[in-house]
Amino acid sequence: MKAICFRIFALLSFCSALAFGANPSVPQEGGKQYAEVISGNNALITPSDRANPLLYGGPEVAAIKGWGLDSPHSFGFGELFTILQGKYFALIFLLIVIFVPMAFYGHYKLVGKRHYAHNSFLIVFTKYNIIVHWCAAVPFVMLCLSGLMMVFGDKLGGGTLIRFARDVHGFATLFFAVFGTLMFLMWVKDCLFRTCDIKWMMMLGGYLDKVNREIPAHKFNAGQKMWFWVATLGGGIMVITGGIMFFQAAGIDTLRLMALVHNFVGFLVIALLITHIYMAVFAIEGAIESILNGKMGEEELSMLHSLYYKDLKAQGKLDSMRVKH
Repeated sequence: MKAICFRIFALLSFCSALAFGANPSVPQEGGKQYAEVISGNNALITPSDRANPLLYGGPEVAAIKGWGLDSPHSFGFGELFTILQGKYFALIFLLIVIFVPMAFYGHYKLVGKRHYAHNSFLIVFTKYNIIVHWCAAVPFVMLCLSGLMMVFGDKLGGGTLIRFARDVHGFATLFFAVFGTLMFLMWVKDCLFRTCDIKWMMMLGGYLDKVNREIPAHKFNAGQKMWFWVATLGGGIMVITGGIMFFQAAGIDTLRLMALVHNFVGFLVIALLITHIYMAVFAIEGAIESILNGKMGEEELSMLHSLYYKDLKAQGKLDSMRVKH
């Protein structure tokens, strides 16, 4: 009997809610939002449990009111964030991951790998350079891979795998923040742009040539410099925006803005990371060895970094830099 009475009471309560309760899809009396007419909304999460009090309670209602770019009360990024996050960000990342490698595959088949003599080698990077580079590069690649896993999380099934990617993302950020800063300080002077970089850009670094010729570049060419600035300053922006989102250390509109910036910089980072890997591993024979053991073939250096080579020769440093492979 008690069970029957309970079921009748539950049914009556449900019907009353349907008949008299606030409908979240319908504007309420006086133009109020659904969150303003339901009771107990703020009691659901106690102040001590709120990761960010700016996202709950009164400010939560204000955030709902400010929804949309074309709303009469709008001043935020709600609609823009939702459209881009829901429809375009994952698509753009997918296009980058597919078409940038395809473009370089076409380059490899049409132009091919560049070959240089490896009879004589010069030490161009110190052990410190190599250690700092790889201690920044490994977590950087981990950040990119785990970030892409989160972007395509729904396609990968979500769950434990994506939570693991999120944890890896946060863990790798700590290492990159430290060694990315050291790398910036280590090479910032060498990566300042010079007038010769304009000529390098106009001839695309000679990468469309099938014959070897002298390329105007110092220790780092214009392409490497662009990657340096994107990896360090762009990486710094990614660390800051990601940290603000992770700790929810701002209001709702600021968090939306951080997410937008994080994704836009991410497009550039992923595209240039693929470029950097292709150039180092596939475009030039033996190029990757310079950042593995510090040695670069003398002919390669004299051609691809001709201005740097001429400076070393004028200063009489070549003999002291030569080593056996």
